[in-house]
Amino acid sequence: MGNPERDNETGKFTVKYPREDFLEAIRKNGGMAGTSDIAESIGVIRETAYKKLKRMEEDGEVNSQRVGNSLVWTIEGHSEE
Repeated sequence: MGNPERDNETGKFTVKYPREDFLEAIRKNGGMAGTSDIAESIGVIRETAYKKLKRMEEDGEVNSQRVGNSLVWTIEGHSEE
């Protein structure tokens, strides 16, 4: 699914997952999805999904909202409110 890419700091190869995969995972879950649901949909561990989603949030592509002990993600401008 992902593309291998060398990490500039460690020199290790990592797998890069396209942002569109994360957006599509949110869409498939009705426009609102938890971190674990997104990770499972893409086939990554939860930590990988969380880090990618946080970067996407910083870039204004997605929003997060705490619901209980979980973060729920929505696509920027497409809130379910």
